[in-house]
Amino acid sequence: MILRMFFVFSFFPSVRVTDKILVKQSPWLMADNHGVATLACNYMCDKTPTEFRASLQKGTNSALEVCFVYVNGTHKPLLSSTEDFNCSVNFDNQTVKFQLWNMSVNQTDIYFCKIEFMYPPPYLSNEKSNGTIIYVKEKEVCSNHGTSESPKPFWAVTAVLCILAFYNLLITVAFFTCWMKNKKNRILHSDYMNMTPRRPGPTKKHYQPYAPTRDYAAYRS
Repeated sequence: MILRMFFVFSFFPSVRVTDKILVKQSPWLMADNHGVATLACNYMCDKTPTEFRASLQKGTNSALEVCFVYVNGTHKPLLSSTEDFNCSVNFDNQTVKFQLWNMSVNQTDIYFCKIEFMYPPPYLSNEKSNGTIIYVKEKEVCSNHGTSESPKPFWAVTAVLCILAFYNLLITVAFFTCWMKNKKNRILHSDYMNMTPRRPGPTKKHYQPYAPTRDYAAYRS
């Protein structure tokens, strides 16, 4: 008898655990001002409902219901949202995605997903999850000014480099011109030197062999 009671009491808690709806959300999201934020609510449960309700609630106390969707297998899903929010919902068997667009900075807050199984009985609802902080950042006013000013240093450096390159080209051309003139002058000077008359060098004197003159009168006498 005691063993049977222990078996019964240990069985019911396990059934309760499996009938719970477990919801997981990302801890935080970031969106631009007038941008879009998509919050995915992933849920798990052994029970498959034919009628359920999913809602997105804002604030630590879930005081404001931003939007909700009511799904019935025989009718078109019913979607509703508050005036301050633009909301659309996509869902499947394990995920409900709330898409908020045209968000403003004052809508930065923590958001909670709530999943409710309406039919078949019993009614089930998830425990409050840790929520998702949606941070809507304001566009920086000086960012455009910074982007317009940023090309100035680039163009300044480019102008300096172009000026330096131009001066370098001028120096190279001037040096090449001087070198060509100097080379031409050396060639002309060399030709002039070749055309000037040269003084004749010392000539070699040719000496005739000495022959004594003969006195032919003496021979005659």
